[in-house]
Amino acid sequence: MSTLYRREKNQTKPDRKGLHPRNRHKQGYDFPSLVKSCAPLAPYVHKNAYGNLSIEFADPLAVKALNTALLKRYYSVIDWDIPEGALCPPIPGRADYIHYIAELLGVGEPTTNQANTQPSISLLDIGTGANGIYPLLACQIYGWQCVGSDINRQSLENVASIIANNPTLKDRFALRTQHDKNHIFEGIIQTGEFFDVSVCNPPFHASQEEALTSSQRKINNLTRHRGEQKITSSTLNFGGLGAELWCKGGERLFLKKLIKESQVFSTQCRWFTSLVSKIDNVKPAKKLILKLGAIDVQEIEMKQGNKTTRILAWTFI
Repeated sequence: MSTLYRREKNQTKPDRKGLHPRNRHKQGYDFPSLVKSCAPLAPYVHKNAYGNLSIEFADPLAVKALNTALLKRYYSVIDWDIPEGALCPPIPGRADYIHYIAELLGVGEPTTNQANTQPSISLLDIGTGANGIYPLLACQIYGWQCVGSDINRQSLENVASIIANNPTLKDRFALRTQHDKNHIFEGIIQTGEFFDVSVCNPPFHASQEEALTSSQRKINNLTRHRGEQKITSSTLNFGGLGAELWCKGGERLFLKKLIKESQVFSTQCRWFTSLVSKIDNVKPAKKLILKLGAIDVQEIEMKQGNKTTRILAWTFI
């Protein structure tokens, strides 16, 4: 297998709006339909300055209500909830990651009988958080078998409650606690176990102060571009507990640890993947991956509006 640095020729390109062609949210949010399926969203829906139905995306309660409605309406996940302050992820972008990973693995477009029509795929989510979003989407869209790991027991307890409320998840979504903050895969991947793919959304800030500054900038951008009232509070609009948003050394150091430890488990996972938010971190990460003996490295670009993120994927086998 040759080493690749760009998207393969047969890999789907995002549409002009940025989302993957398989993404159920390509046409934006259908708020009337969402409110009909999830009434608690209704108080947060209003017309913005452009006359379009929307919510205040800088309001964490509004974003959480939207996520609850999206997961119920499009993914048949009921009673999704997160503790106050936990990371509240944008569903369309998280679904994009899963769709691009499916393509990487050669998995066809999902059908209503996905679990019975395609070979079972096993996914490991590093740092699943209190929201458990990647395994939830992978289970409900493609019928995959998933394991979510995290160092925070309270986060895992919350995900366990979500699983308990959704019978279809009980045999597909397992949870594991990482007891050693110095390790990522060790203590999680068990002897003789094999995963088709691992996913990760690494903490990208080096300190809490940096995370707060970034959040305020995000809030200002959201209110400006969506025609909403400007909010001066530095509340993290998408939430985020400490380990979810920042770690010593930030994204670059976390990626370094992730890549180094992936070599140790090189025969137990077909594809290791991670989101990379900062473009400056891509080149050194690729260099380290090749140095450690990976036989294929791929950079997959995802676009959502003006925002560009990347999935870095590598394999040793």
